Amino acid sequence: MVSDVVEKWVDPKSGQSTGRIKHPGSLLRAVQSLVNRSAVNAIAVVGRFPDDDVEDTDEYRQGMGIDLLAGVEAVISHLVVQEFRIPCAHAPALLPLPLSLSLCPKSAAEELGHTFLPCVLAGLSNAPQYLVKNNESLEKGCILAGDVDSVVLPIDACGGDGTLAFARRKRNKPLIIAVEENETVLNDTPEKLGIEAIKVSNYWEAIGVIAAHKAGIDPISLRRNRINNIPCNFNMLSNGYAHSRVMPIT
Repeated sequence: MVSDVVEKWVDPKSGQSTGRIKHPGSLLRAVQSLVNRSAVNAIAVVGRFPDDDVEDTDEYRQGMGIDLLAGVEAVISHLVVQEFRIPCAHAPALLPLPLSLSLCPKSAAEELGHTFLPCVLAGLSNAPQYLVKNNESLEKGCILAGDVDSVVLPIDACGGDGTLAFARRKRNKPLIIAVEENETVLNDTPEKLGIEAIKVSNYWEAIGVIAAHKAGIDPISLRRNRINNIPCNFNMLSNGYAHSRVMPIT
């Protein structure tokens, strides 16, 4: 479905992109119509975006700047998900940008598809459905929050609702892994938010931490001088053998 024109801007305080849809009511009514008439279980939204000056997107195309569209795209998708509890993804409609002779490989796919709709449809075709937790959902083998074993995210982007919810769990708390190499314009670090997290330098290292955690190995034990030695008290028995009393690790 195609939505109304959207507005976008960069938050002067945080430096992150954001925005709004001019007529959210019309979008919600359209989604409601699709849900009622066709019983859809996922929504793809295409929003007509204002065309950017080439200078505004140069840094992003070179892999250095922020995504000027991502903030308002998230606003649109979250609006639909919050209201209807079905997966939603957004694809912006833009005029093609002039061909760039130098391009970051991470931006290459976006240069090829100007609405990005094919990847949105491919992702939504396999999107999980949101269900209310009950006995029926448990019997169907649904994935619950307690099934999440590890969470990987940028070092300074730990303030999302999902991350905070996982960090505050009393039981079955997942391992939270913060990647230092992936920096954003945010400042929501684990220390600032009081989140217990393992810091890694890059995503290669994050994969190793996940593998160790999955195998039941404390990732910290794989680092040199990160765990104190186990102190032992030896008592010589009358038979000549030493009896050791192992003290707990501190």
